[in-house]
Amino acid sequence: MRYPPCSPLGKRTVSLRRYFEEISSTQAEAVSLARGGASPGTYVVASRQSAGKGRSNHQWASPVGGLYLSAIVALPAKQSGLLSLALGERLRQHFEEAYGVRSVLKWPNDLLVPAEGGPLRKLGGVLVDRVNDQTAVAGVGINVAMRRTDFPPELQDRVAILQELTSYPPEVAQVESETLEVIQSTIELLESEAGRRALVAACRRSLYGRGRRARVDGRRVGVIHDLGDEGQLWVEGEHGREAVWAGDLTIEEEG
Repeated sequence: MRYPPCSPLGKRTVSLRRYFEEISSTQAEAVSLARGGASPGTYVVASRQSAGKGRSNHQWASPVGGLYLSAIVALPAKQSGLLSLALGERLRQHFEEAYGVRSVLKWPNDLLVPAEGGPLRKLGGVLVDRVNDQTAVAGVGINVAMRRTDFPPELQDRVAILQELTSYPPEVAQVESETLEVIQSTIELLESEAGRRALVAACRRSLYGRGRRARVDGRRVGVIHDLGDEGQLWVEGEHGREAVWAGDLTIEEEG
């Protein structure tokens, strides 16, 4: 499904870019700025991070050639908990439409690319930190054009790089601009009931792991069943159906 494009960070906000050659974490910097009163439209981007932040306090490997962007955003008035998942899905759609790169959505916000004869590889991810009831920081990390050998050895076979997957490899600056548009258009869609319904339906279609056993934070929770209207993951366990709202998901692969 195609969604209408919008200008970077929308018509109601003015983009204020804060660029760093290197920073510990764009997410931490943007959260600090938001707590200090910076308004939606402010975003932080860096060429590399020394301590990139992923979900569940995982470190995000951040060599030069990736997009590391964290934007202060106004939370949608309703179902704001959908933002992370919806943003992951909209980015997935964008990379398929713009570059022909097909990926799947791993709950709650990772983009995984099938690798021939091997496991799925991670192309990117999303992290949303709520600052207060009105504001959040949406962080996006995308492997755009780095060298595979710049990753730690244990990650080199587990990452997908956009430049390797398309005949029209983009520059990081181009993906930055496109990502800002996706962030704002996702928020605008979440502000309407029709937009929320469309996004949840799209997330369900892209959900990876349905029918497979899963663990959350190391605890076996059962078999992935479906995605709920609020973004929760429904699993079938030995005690019946259970909703999972947050956590580090591990999916048991076939074979």
